[in-house]
Amino acid sequence: VETVTEEVPVEVTRIVEVEAEDVEPIIIGATGPLSAPGSVGGGIAMQFTAELAVDEINEAGGVLGRPIELVFVDTQGLPERGTAVAERLIEENGAVGIVGEYHSAVGLTMKVVCHERHIPCIFSETWNDDITGSGYDEVFRVAVTSTLVASQQINWLEALGFEYVVIIAENTDYGVPASEAQVEYMTEKGIDSEVLFVELGTEDFLPVLTRIQEGERTPDAIMVLVTGETSYNVEQQMAEIGLAPTEETVCVANQVAINAEYWDNVPDGNYCAYLRVGLTPNNYNDITLGVDEAYREQFDRPAPSFALATYDSVYIMAEAIERAGSTDPDAIIAEIEATDTTLAQGHYYFPYGMNNPVPDGEPEWMWHQWPDAAVVIQQYFEQDQDPDEAAVVFPEIFQTH
Repeated sequence: VETVTEEVPVEVTRIVEVEAEDVEPIIIGATGPLSAPGSVGGGIAMQFTAELAVDEINEAGGVLGRPIELVFVDTQGLPERGTAVAERLIEENGAVGIVGEYHSAVGLTMKVVCHERHIPCIFSETWNDDITGSGYDEVFRVAVTSTLVASQQINWLEALGFEYVVIIAENTDYGVPASEAQVEYMTEKGIDSEVLFVELGTEDFLPVLTRIQEGERTPDAIMVLVTGETSYNVEQQMAEIGLAPTEETVCVANQVAINAEYWDNVPDGNYCAYLRVGLTPNNYNDITLGVDEAYREQFDRPAPSFALATYDSVYIMAEAIERAGSTDPDAIIAEIEATDTTLAQGHYYFPYGMNNPVPDGEPEWMWHQWPDAAVVIQQYFEQDQDPDEAAVVFPEIFQTH
């Protein structure tokens, strides 16, 4: 681990597994939050699977007969660091492509750098619609979008017959558009809603929660659109004061409720529901099983979707370079567009791009967007429950309880 201390300190982790004397490595950059206020657990998971993919690729002979060198950089979940680390990866480290990133606010700054420097990037967990909605040639995504997620959650709330929902959202480039999308869908379904914005890093949410508790209407659900460790504070404090989960109000926790840290930080969070982006174990293929086994051995819990997506992003980038026969960015971008491969999350392809523009009637974010990410609603029903054993309550096709 090398720490670079300049105007913006950047923690860099390098990994090269292929021994190849006098052979220049191919540099692939990767980013994620490895320190607060970012979602540290998410960044650590992404780093592990990115390194796992590089190990496998190098053990198989590398790319174009050269080893891959992975340079993984900590963004702390801060937008200004997204700009700084993307510039450093490209200009100083010589990255021919960038993968990863957890936070949308960071991805929105990184995509501009990648566009201006004409370097391909594949985002693996940034949900903001505008990540691919900009239509940049260089930008691809294998994560879901806020709009896709919103539609699934609201379909579930409609099926439950809910009439009034409160959203607690972080005041960021993730929380603002995500809450807007949720409200839009709820309005279409005839569900009343109210949005309360909070700041990341907040520890005391009692003023906000008390306001909800003392309101004239009891919400059918409280939805937490707050990421990382901050979300745990919201959810535990909701439970402590008896606001949710209750028989009257469903707790819709942030998706990081799937992480083992959930039970350490939200010990009273049994019966909270949460969105699970990614496959449930009954849909794993052989590649998924291999990555999940390695992840469980390291962390003693199942591999989350963003860890699988980061693993897959490294492979998509490496395979595109191999097919391109060079590290020329135009050639790599063209080959990423032509992706037709099955990896840990399923079969990858990008239906819309330079050779097939997004047609009228389709959302702009479908540009360079993988359309087939799995999205389900799960609910815990036992304390300290493994998420693989939690109930899948929606959609009906995946329902277990």
